[in-house]
Amino acid sequence: QNHSETVCLSVVLLLSVVCLGVSSQPITDSQRLFSIAVNRVTHLHLLAQRLFSDFESSLQTEEQRQLNKVFLQDFCNSDYIISPIDKHETQRSSVLKLLSISYRLVESWEFPSRSLSGGSSLRNQISPRLSELKTGILLLIRANQDEAENYPDSDALQHAPYGNYYQSLGGNESLRQTYELLACFKKDMHKVETYLTVAKCRLSPEANCTL
Repeated sequence: QNHSETVCLSVVLLLSVVCLGVSSQPITDSQRLFSIAVNRVTHLHLLAQRLFSDFESSLQTEEQRQLNKVFLQDFCNSDYIISPIDKHETQRSSVLKLLSISYRLVESWEFPSRSLSGGSSLRNQISPRLSELKTGILLLIRANQDEAENYPDSDALQHAPYGNYYQSLGGNESLRQTYELLACFKKDMHKVETYLTVAKCRLSPEANCTL
């Protein structure tokens, strides 16, 4: 049994090195942090997709159609956070810029994430994971402070509640707010996943970071 456990551990360690894409080079603390951050945001994005999908499946076809139409005309509260407009701008952005935007997006969801609809087992995972991810991104920002930009000032990141979601709304309006909240959460977690993945890829010079 001990031999089997040793073999399993060796396989896990080998896979970890391969997944980091630095099998021929020493693994730095920054690379480890990036890998952890990417894994965490990937899981959050999957949770966001699951919550949104579960909510959509509970709606009538006409409700889905109407909500889709309304959402296309609306904006997420986090859209005021300036971020790359396309994949080309993302690839041209510095590591620190991508980290700073990711930090702001994660920060903007810490409070409204408590009101996301869905199964309690899914919801209960989100807030602590967002907090852990924010801490990890801040560590990465501090490790990249030699770049010209400043990392986010926490005092400037205290956001108001997500739009007017917390106002007393009833009926269809409440349904619309829930739909928009879940759709925006999914959208923003996808953004953070993309930005952190590109930033992590930059640590491996021979890697292809094309989106």
